[in-house]
Amino acid sequence: MYPGTHFCVCVFACVTTLLFLSACSMGISTSSLYSALAKTVSRPPLPHPCDSTYSPGSDLDLDQNLADPLELLQECREVLRNRPAQLQRAFVQTGHGDGRQTIRVMQWNVLAQALGEGMDSFVQCPMDALNWAERKYLILQEILTYKPDIICLQEVDHYFDMFQPILASLGYQSSFCPKPWSPCLDVENNNGPDGCALFFNHKRFQSLNTTHLRLSAMMLKTNQIAIIAALRCQATGRAFCITVTHLKARSGWEVLRSAQGSDLLRNLRNVAHRIKTEEKAETDIPLIVCGDFNAEPSEDVYRNFATSSLGLDSAYKRLSTDGKTEPPYTTWKIRPSGESCHTLDYVWYSHRAFDVNAVLDFPTAEQIGPNRLPSYNYPSDHLSLVCDFSFKDPTLVS
Repeated sequence: MYPGTHFCVCVFACVTTLLFLSACSMGISTSSLYSALAKTVSRPPLPHPCDSTYSPGSDLDLDQNLADPLELLQECREVLRNRPAQLQRAFVQTGHGDGRQTIRVMQWNVLAQALGEGMDSFVQCPMDALNWAERKYLILQEILTYKPDIICLQEVDHYFDMFQPILASLGYQSSFCPKPWSPCLDVENNNGPDGCALFFNHKRFQSLNTTHLRLSAMMLKTNQIAIIAALRCQATGRAFCITVTHLKARSGWEVLRSAQGSDLLRNLRNVAHRIKTEEKAETDIPLIVCGDFNAEPSEDVYRNFATSSLGLDSAYKRLSTDGKTEPPYTTWKIRPSGESCHTLDYVWYSHRAFDVNAVLDFPTAEQIGPNRLPSYNYPSDHLSLVCDFSFKDPTLVS
């Protein structure tokens, strides 16, 4: 049993006070970011995130004055002014859907702070580049730059003291599901367990249902998790499901990953069917599934998703000239065992229901630099994936 979330929340006021004092010492006592953190001190403790009574909307005060994202972005850039410039990336147009109703989705393994500093052994990354005081600004800068409507994150170990309060101040509702046995807890001075977090813009979407999963393999519960959120798009009135997951890492665990993926597909079918019944929908509920699958396209778990009866396709294949090939990498790091360059992260979508209007391209090897990731100008060993979706004409879907 890991140290409880209630404990994290109980000490949160003290943590926030220390953060605020740190901000003052940096000459930014009027910081919008720290004002957002300070507002959470007066809120009641949040329930345990995996309790059946946990409501993903309970952590957002819909009446609060929202922060200005441009001001927060400028603040991030000011704090990071002595670091190398942000990696320059551009959107590649891949379709001609309705741009007025685009749904922008970000998928990103942000690298748990405890793992980055204590376990992952990025031998070419200076420890100073990983200090949380500045790395959190790099993470926020990435999110604020691309302004996603939905954010799907893995390895989140600062949900309650950073991600939730800051993104709530920007109008995002959220849900967090920690790993049952997080490796972060083995690191001295950890900030609690890491897990998956899902955020969505409450002005654009209505929450219909949220399901937290502990994935099974061969009828046994594993340490890997997923969140499935059923949302209604306010602009179109159409319901869909958005999912975030993080499968078992490392080579040698391919069979387990395949079983976890099959369990997730089964749960997606069940949830989508339930929402279809509740909504009295005439067509199937479309899906978007974001995750660090820890699997190359050659693995069974990838093939199972690509050939599923759910009609899923991988959005980032749109970057290739033939439309059938995944990018050459989504993570690139150097560890004591050598250089590791792999495609492990994906954004799956119901190709019969959604058009992919654009995807964010990847920086080149030259842009990333010889020391690879993470670095002084990029906070994670995984690159973010950002896609613009739009609903297809309902008559074509049916």
